[in-house]
Amino acid sequence: MTPSASVVICAFADEREKLTIRAVEAVLAQQPAPAEVIVVVDHNEALGDQLRGRLPESVIVAANSGDKGLSSARNTAIALAQAEVIAFLDDDAVPRAGWLATLLAAFVEGDVVGVGGKAVPAWQDHQPPWFPNTYLWVVGCSYEGQPETGAVRNPIGCNMAFRRELFERAGVFDTQIGRLGSRPLGCEETELCIRTARVMPGTRFVLVKGAEIDHWVPQIRGRWGYFVRRCYYEGISKALVRTLGDTRSLDTERTYVSRALPSEALRSLRAVLRGNAPLAAGGRIAAILIGLLAAGTGYLGGAVMFRDNPQAPLSANAE
Repeated sequence: MTPSASVVICAFADEREKLTIRAVEAVLAQQPAPAEVIVVVDHNEALGDQLRGRLPESVIVAANSGDKGLSSARNTAIALAQAEVIAFLDDDAVPRAGWLATLLAAFVEGDVVGVGGKAVPAWQDHQPPWFPNTYLWVVGCSYEGQPETGAVRNPIGCNMAFRRELFERAGVFDTQIGRLGSRPLGCEETELCIRTARVMPGTRFVLVKGAEIDHWVPQIRGRWGYFVRRCYYEGISKALVRTLGDTRSLDTERTYVSRALPSEALRSLRAVLRGNAPLAAGGRIAAILIGLLAAGTGYLGGAVMFRDNPQAPLSANAE
């Protein structure tokens, strides 16, 4: 039997109010409809008031009851949610038709505790020609080399759903990890899923086709400065995940570095040699190397930082 779903959207920025409303409207249009929609506003009272005035009364608009940050906002929603499955969608994402039904169908298999779908970039203007498809995770989207279906370590944070049982047994999101406002941190869902694998052995996280979302990407995120900064903070986040996990915690990243990145770099090199948009192809090669260097630098710095103080809040070190 298909379970019921609470859909959670976390919001924090005034400038994304219209995007948040668009996301909620797309969720309410899903068939079957969710049992409830919860919008958690992260320490922005004015935005909360605006959303309450513009959204249907059936939508629950709540303030983050914990410290500022995405993990804490999600935990606020988990405490409020009543359905068997809790799905999470970013405030700047629009689910396509069939999104929720496809996510929920995967839970028919009893050992599946988490499900995710594809996040397709919806660029404000266009994807910069130098921007590698293997780095689309930088803008919160599914990337080249990522599996489209089957078992995975963790789903992508902007498009994921979990059984309520997972949070009851493994705990909620670690508030020391994850995005704080506009700071490009992450990996809170990675740590949660690694922890769940230890607490609930024999369970699975899977990706499914047909649960796609279109994830808004403002053009500012296609600039070199954002790209390098995001890669650097991703390295810091991965260092903390490794500290909290075990030797297998970063298996996905090892495969990514050894397979996905070399594959795109080689294709781009061939394009350069053939004179096929050589400037763009050369830019992608440069981005692959620079991104890897930035992430590696962040990882090494984070490894030292968290070795000395494993409980150091990631957000406090991101100033």
